[in-house]
Amino acid sequence: VSKLGFGCMGLSGAYNDPLPEEDAISIINYAFSKGITFFDTADVYGDTANEVLLGKALKQLPREKIQLATKFGIARISFTDMRINGSPEYVRSCCEASLKRLDVDYIDLYYQHRVDTSVPIEETKGHPRFQAENLDKNKSIYDRIESLAQKHQATPAQLALAWVLHQGEDVVPIPGTTKIKNLDQNLGALAVKLSERDLREISEAVPIDDVAGGRYYNGLEHISWKFANTPPKDSRISI
Repeated sequence: VSKLGFGCMGLSGAYNDPLPEEDAISIINYAFSKGITFFDTADVYGDTANEVLLGKALKQLPREKIQLATKFGIARISFTDMRINGSPEYVRSCCEASLKRLDVDYIDLYYQHRVDTSVPIEETKGHPRFQAENLDKNKSIYDRIESLAQKHQATPAQLALAWVLHQGEDVVPIPGTTKIKNLDQNLGALAVKLSERDLREISEAVPIDDVAGGRYYNGLEHISWKFANTPPKDSRISI
């Protein structure tokens, strides 16, 4: 697996408009030409269109050199509703559908997008870390990271990726992008070498409790991995 992966979500539109198919495929090809072999998608991205897109791109690449990852579990999603399904029957049907859309014989990594904890639908929509009351607080954290990045002749994004890359051989970041220049910048993170002291300095610059606002808007907080404990299997057995 390449040290840096590529998240394909944005190619089909997530926080942006979808890219034309030809442009999206060219970015995937470019990523492969730069040594990226791990590509991540999901059945929910682009309402299944992202898997179809990646499948077309794979036809232009040597499949045996690609590590393909896709995800299941989100049965329905909108700004006011997210339904999670982790039943075995649903997982099998999703896997079979993904194989068809990707037009492949096998999936290298098939994993759960969100854990089914039978939690109620979310109530509100927002972007917590960029709301007015949080933005100024988080800007000071960004400024600290920017200062550290300059010491390593890197951008803040490269430093953040480098920090993730140094968390262990079993950790593979999958940043996505719709622009070649950003992909090149992400690849630059591979050249950033951090010592134990550097890693400690970066971690101390961003105390988790200092980050203002959650990753998700309030209604989606419950589907983050932080709250992903499932009930014990025995608890489902009726006596």
